[in-house]
Amino acid sequence: MPPPRKIDLLPPELRQWLQEELRARGFSQYEDLAEALNFRLEEAGLGLRIRKSAIHAWGSEYQEFVRLQEQATDWAKEWLGDMGMDDQAQRQNVLFQMLTTLAFKVMQAEVSKQGAEISPQNLHFLARMMKDVMSSSGIVQAMREKERKEQAGKLDAAVAAGEVTEDFRQRAREIMGFA
Repeated sequence: MPPPRKIDLLPPELRQWLQEELRARGFSQYEDLAEALNFRLEEAGLGLRIRKSAIHAWGSEYQEFVRLQEQATDWAKEWLGDMGMDDQAQRQNVLFQMLTTLAFKVMQAEVSKQGAEISPQNLHFLARMMKDVMSSSGIVQAMREKERKEQAGKLDAAVAAGEVTEDFRQRAREIMGFA
């Protein structure tokens, strides 16, 4: 196994600083960035020095990651906007569906393999993705519960304002599933 890249040895706060600096500098000025990073490493008492070429290689990967993130965000905003989905719970629901579709594709690819062909790493990532998907469904559930409470509050307010009768409110609550 090859040794880890020096960038991977950076403490999390310095890696975060490097990411922010790369974006702020438009993924350029690598020589100045190497000098600033090495100064910070020296200040922190770390015996690590990182050359411009290492930052450039890592920065190119990070730039591609940022570009893909921005494209995905733009696509999601456009797609959700076209569907008229402004509500956070609906956005979460769409993302949940996208993740489960991706998880299904990975699972389907692994099921068709046999023995040594099965990738333990892919199974690990699939299990982790499914765990995250299940956790996010709890978020969606909480948002839906909040929305249901808001709807119930609107019904109560409509009764108090004399806009609907108590019988209508009770029937509407039963139909919506929160008697």
